[in-house]
Amino acid sequence: MPNIRDVADLAGVSVATVSRALQQPERVSPKTRAKVMSAVSEVGYKPNLMAVKFRSGKTHSLVVLVPTVANVFFARVISGMQEAAAESGYSLLLGNTLGNADIEANYARMVQTSQADGLIQLRAHNPFSEDTGKNDSMLPMVNACEVLSSNICPTVTLDNRAAARAMTEHLLSLGHKRIALFKGPADSPLTQERLAGYRDALQAADIPYDQSLLFAGDFTLQAGYEAAGRMLALDNRPTAVFCENDETALGALQGFKNAGLRVPQDISVAGFDNIDFAAYCDPPLTTIAQPAEAFGRTAVNLLVDVLEGKLTTAPKVIMPFELILRGSTGQAPD
Repeated sequence: MPNIRDVADLAGVSVATVSRALQQPERVSPKTRAKVMSAVSEVGYKPNLMAVKFRSGKTHSLVVLVPTVANVFFARVISGMQEAAAESGYSLLLGNTLGNADIEANYARMVQTSQADGLIQLRAHNPFSEDTGKNDSMLPMVNACEVLSSNICPTVTLDNRAAARAMTEHLLSLGHKRIALFKGPADSPLTQERLAGYRDALQAADIPYDQSLLFAGDFTLQAGYEAAGRMLALDNRPTAVFCENDETALGALQGFKNAGLRVPQDISVAGFDNIDFAAYCDPPLTTIAQPAEAFGRTAVNLLVDVLEGKLTTAPKVIMPFELILRGSTGQAPD
């Protein structure tokens, strides 16, 4: 049976380096780690991974809690996480929690009982027990996308308020004065921040804020479609709609088309996220681009830094956004 020395000889490194590459890959350069793993594969060496984990006290597994894997934006974030985790020698365990606090708490207990090293949470909820982290030390967690306002862990977020203001200002610049807002869940920080940015732009333009132009939703295609129907029942119909995510906007587009409206000649529609479908719908969707994969990579890299004791404070990383102009928005009709 091939042994660890066979791997070391083939890779041209020491036995200790092979051991580190298997037990603590973050301490080995990517180039050396690649040589070791290639040699492991070539000689057919099968390390006792359970023994490795027992000796190191680490599982090299990270838990990722996602509210729903059906969301296209989250899928891109997870893709970025997978790349960064592999580069650092970690594997991912994905929890599709549906926003259920009990399910999230069960995954957090895996970290507390050393079945996983750390956790990434994609919604604004702390899944750990209230006593965890009370000694002023950071939780073994990173909060990304929809984030908490506390400093219990690093966060990766977007300036959603500024992004929503930029989109609303774009619609105002096209002459639209009655702009509907198709919202996400009422308790979501994303919904609240994007509503605040929408209101900022209206106030700056001296446009009255009208709550009758707000339509509740849950970031789904169906929510956008249904909101379009409710909006069309208004006596004084808006000439533009800002949807708080692209899936809502795609549903709204279909609802307006079914009602015989032309986009953007009769009504302009804008979204948020820049999912892949946004560029290929009819017409292509004006939206806010978020660097989804970079969200995921940044979250994993921060969590690895937490686990290695490299962070003494919890940083808040704000990712950039970009206004993407496409054919779904145009001048306000006369």
